[in-house]
Amino acid sequence: MPTTLITGGTVVNATGRGAADVLIDGEKIVAILDPGSTLLGHDLKASVDRVVDAAGKYVIPGGIDAHTHMEMPFGGTFASDTFETGTTAAAWGGTTSIIDFVVQYAGENPLDQYALWHQKAAGSCAIDYGFHQILSDVQDSSLDAMDELVAEGVSSFKLFQAYKGVFLSDDGQILRAMQKAADNGALIMMHAENGSWIDTVVQQLVAQGKTDPYYHGISRPWQAEEEATHRAIMLAQYTGAPLYVVHVSAKQAVAQIATARDNGQNVFGETCPQYLYLTLEDQLGAPGFEGAKWVCSTPLRSKAEHHQEHMWQALRTNDLQVVSTDHCPFCMKGQKELGIGDFSKIPNGIGSVEHRVDLLYQGVVTGQITLERWVELIAVTPARMFGLYGRKGVLAPGADADVVVYDPNGHTSIGVGKTHHMNMDYSAWEGYEIDGHVDTVISRGSVIVDDGQFLGTAGHGKFLKRDLSQYLV
Repeated sequence: MPTTLITGGTVVNATGRGAADVLIDGEKIVAILDPGSTLLGHDLKASVDRVVDAAGKYVIPGGIDAHTHMEMPFGGTFASDTFETGTTAAAWGGTTSIIDFVVQYAGENPLDQYALWHQKAAGSCAIDYGFHQILSDVQDSSLDAMDELVAEGVSSFKLFQAYKGVFLSDDGQILRAMQKAADNGALIMMHAENGSWIDTVVQQLVAQGKTDPYYHGISRPWQAEEEATHRAIMLAQYTGAPLYVVHVSAKQAVAQIATARDNGQNVFGETCPQYLYLTLEDQLGAPGFEGAKWVCSTPLRSKAEHHQEHMWQALRTNDLQVVSTDHCPFCMKGQKELGIGDFSKIPNGIGSVEHRVDLLYQGVVTGQITLERWVELIAVTPARMFGLYGRKGVLAPGADADVVVYDPNGHTSIGVGKTHHMNMDYSAWEGYEIDGHVDTVISRGSVIVDDGQFLGTAGHGKFLKRDLSQYLV
């Protein structure tokens, strides 16, 4: 098996940092060594097949994006990234594992959909991948499928309190799924927005001729997110199920999660880069139809209400534990354009899988989070939350050799034609400048990005059969 030595860098884990060399044999990390260590008295550099010089750089675990939607059917079209293009873009940005969502619509068998998603992903992914299961039709057969899927390594299930007729589950269906999760140890993920409330406001706004993308944000107020978050927490408290609230964007929803955690509930929260940087006024309120580029749900929040600052604060205080992307990209031409004249028909989603590691690192530069917290948010906690830690999310002997060499003195200019490899005709992050750069990406011992070149291949990625959340067992 080929051997690799990463030498001269500062190894960063969630618990600290220090000068160390990383020795890789085949697909595994075999040792974390003092700098300049020898092997049986011989120069270790001369004994390995490849040496990666990380002098002046950080050596961190490969990123784990726990919330992506490759090839997802939505709004009469499909997310524009395939498993191949999306995972290739992720690799460029220092992400070495994703967890994607198997979609089940009403009337479909979750197990059939799970098999279909395997067909989509197998042989296509440039990095390792796992699955969550969306449940939109909680019947007896769905509950039976939950047990079978947990045995298959799909240990998390997403439900929706919005999108009536597409994904929405009523409280009784959510209750039954949570009861099953409390029994089999699975983690319930929740899209927390009050769908009936939103649908009514959408109808009213469209009837008033308020159809620009800006009104997407107006139609999904923070009160609808807070209410649904509270309701999900109450259902979880009653059933004893663990709860993970996805793409939290409103500071009031964070407060609900923080209160539940303070009261001893197993409740967790995720936010996304868009809720740290982008705003209702500046992006959704862009002239003409430009705001469609940033239509996503939950929506971008008002900067006047300081939601963005509160998301950073919640990441510092651990009231929110994970930053994922909710990567669900659509092109403007032929996709976002479906909503011209009616914002409710704009496919919901932003493409960010390539930029999460960089965008969070900029928070280190500006003093929002520490270097160790950066690593914790992008790799360590996602691994623990979703049953991967030990294999993923850590630089330690026995772990998969998923490693990123990150240059804090480098620079990354984001945008189409710059650092943009996602299958999109625009970038939601056009013009963003990052004071850092992903230099080298190693996936299970194979160098897949180095010196501005993609060296990986479709099919390198393997399916990740996940354990139960390591926060719950």
